[in-house]
Amino acid sequence: MTDEPLVLGIETSCDETGVGIVRGETLLVDAIASSVDEHARFGGVVPEVASRAHLEAMVPTIERACATAGVALTDLDGIAVTSGPGLAGALMVGVASAKALGIGLGVPVYGVNHLASHVAVDIVEHGPLPEPTMALLVSGGHSSLLLVPDVTDDIRPLGSTIDDAAGEAFDKVARVLGLPFPGGPHIDRAARDGAIEIDFPRGLTSGRDMERHRYDFSFSGLKTAVSRWVQARQAAGEDVPVADVAASFQEAVTDVLTRKAILACQEQGVGHLQIGGGVAANTRLRAMAQERCDRAGIQLRVPRPGLCTDNGAMVASLGAQMMAKGRVPSGLDFPADSSMPVTDVHNEPAGPASAHDALHAG
Repeated sequence: MTDEPLVLGIETSCDETGVGIVRGETLLVDAIASSVDEHARFGGVVPEVASRAHLEAMVPTIERACATAGVALTDLDGIAVTSGPGLAGALMVGVASAKALGIGLGVPVYGVNHLASHVAVDIVEHGPLPEPTMALLVSGGHSSLLLVPDVTDDIRPLGSTIDDAAGEAFDKVARVLGLPFPGGPHIDRAARDGAIEIDFPRGLTSGRDMERHRYDFSFSGLKTAVSRWVQARQAAGEDVPVADVAASFQEAVTDVLTRKAILACQEQGVGHLQIGGGVAANTRLRAMAQERCDRAGIQLRVPRPGLCTDNGAMVASLGAQMMAKGRVPSGLDFPADSSMPVTDVHNEPAGPASAHDALHAG
């Protein structure tokens, strides 16, 4: 193995089959096969459909990634795979594929945390993470504030969503407005032509709620407020100003996210904020975060939009960091864990230390 490990990462936590290849801190390829179109007619991700799509896409996506990067599977120093959290069936496809590759190639396998991977991907974009870093992760299933002293070993949750995650709220509001799934990109586009004129609520930002849930998020009330506002207009026979509703809703979400993230940085004495997850591709969130970080003297790091959504590059990046720091590989008995806590950055071995050890045992 060279000083810069060559790692292939597999991501199958939801509806994206992602395969990335990273050498050290350099991204060689990020190959994606998405099944989002197959889910759109249902208005959300269907777990069984996602699992079958991963099965069909896995081998072609790995082959495409290797061909694009100009590497052979036998060149790899290690395999990393999302082992949780996510959809159980989808995770199993990725985990089984990674174990098979690890055994066949005789290289170590790392089962890693999906959320930690969203933090680690910024390394291939902007270089080593400052230690500590504050991470704001916002996606369809997660809205979390994390203190990250070491992305390979020490992630400390400060707050999370207590109901709807930000991305989930985007999807539900898009449905109310008659916009396609997934809702985030469509609301973002619609909002560009809208005026921020509707005062939608900012959950958990004042009074006792702020005392009890200082770094937590809640978007269920906001989603309901938008739905009721639209229903009232429709009941009165009035047109719904979709662009204005989208802009006002988006402003409420980004206001809460950035306000709490800046507060956490200030109160925890952290000078760097990293934003990741699918909602981090939102243009208003990126702009507001930059404005508020500049005013607060905080350095902001946000990967390019293509690395914010689920992808294999983020998994490969975390795997490469694991190898570079000498973290022990996962045993071959590590599970797909749909509720894997972010404090478990990777699956530590309970059996053989690595696929290589298992292959050559005895």
